[in-house]
Amino acid sequence: MTKVRFGVIGLGNIGERHAACLAEGKTNGAELVAVARAAPDRLKRFAATRVFPGGDELIRSGLVDAVIIATPHFQHTLLGIAALERGLHVLVEKPISAHKADAERLLAAHRKNPGLVFAGMFQLRVEPRYAKIRELIRGGELGDVARASWIITDWFRTEAYYASGGWRATWKGEGGGVLLNQCLHNLDAWQWLLGMPARVRGFCQLGRFHRIEVEDNVSAYFEYPDGATGMFVSSTGEAPGTNRLEIAGTRGKLVLEHNTLTFERNAVDMIQFSKTAALGFARPEVSQVQIPFTDAADPHAAIIQNFVNAILLGEPLIAPAAEGIHSLELANAILYSSLARQTIALPLDSAAYERKLSQLIAESTTEKKGTCPTREDVARSFQR
Repeated sequence: MTKVRFGVIGLGNIGERHAACLAEGKTNGAELVAVARAAPDRLKRFAATRVFPGGDELIRSGLVDAVIIATPHFQHTLLGIAALERGLHVLVEKPISAHKADAERLLAAHRKNPGLVFAGMFQLRVEPRYAKIRELIRGGELGDVARASWIITDWFRTEAYYASGGWRATWKGEGGGVLLNQCLHNLDAWQWLLGMPARVRGFCQLGRFHRIEVEDNVSAYFEYPDGATGMFVSSTGEAPGTNRLEIAGTRGKLVLEHNTLTFERNAVDMIQFSKTAALGFARPEVSQVQIPFTDAADPHAAIIQNFVNAILLGEPLIAPAAEGIHSLELANAILYSSLARQTIALPLDSAAYERKLSQLIAESTTEKKGTCPTREDVARSFQR
């Protein structure tokens, strides 16, 4: 194979962007030959491609070697399994599935077809800012991580946004709100940088700022096996919002905010300094440096190019789909913890979460009553 023939399933906002990347030659060794599930007004840019009414028909067509799946969340699993069983390479948008149990089914299908390339669209991994942070942590420059916090509340969305699609912000259509639809990239970056916590306590407000049934305001607390702690805060109802990532280690502190990465470096490890200092109020000497970086030119295109190179050249994947289960598990655990009003130990019981999500879908009153269940309503359902 010298060129990968692509089909894009789902031509919404992000699917159209991926299709354009392929059609406009931004990816070497790839061509767009088919699309599926597209509104007529989105097809004007892709007149030379074959159009299928659904993803299943595209997958069975024999015209493509690989697919990009960019449909609503619940469709990722079935389409992904169908494509893998058909012998197609798969690049799936975030989240890889709507919940952990579905992700486990999807990854099991890939294990039956290990020769196929299966990747996730987690483009923050190619952004130099996060790559530099990862290097500093893994290289020991930050010492042992003691605490991390990410306030990512600049996801402001209006009621018009949520009204733009019937599947948006519903348990049945998305499986969740800000955690799945906006924060998956941040949660992937979090675990890519810091690993997975051992325990999660989530506090989610359902429909706090919008007439929706899912969470639009979230705070979560993480505990790590080594004693490190983390805080993750997000919202789609806060303006102007904040995007601040702060990671404190025994050798200093990293702060990423306003497109600036700052490293406040301790001259001596803080734990060692504390043990040896003669004065009670002494502090380690600190130097401050700004770490330069440039933005990735087109991070989505970079992930697609890596996917193509993995197929044609055997290049290692930047974002294997198997790693996509981690951010999904964090999102599910935060919500499950909030609904249960208790701390959740990881790994998350995927079957228990799937049952709760199925109950939320069944009990949803959004369409038939025009109202949304409150957090108290959902919490009471645990006692039923």
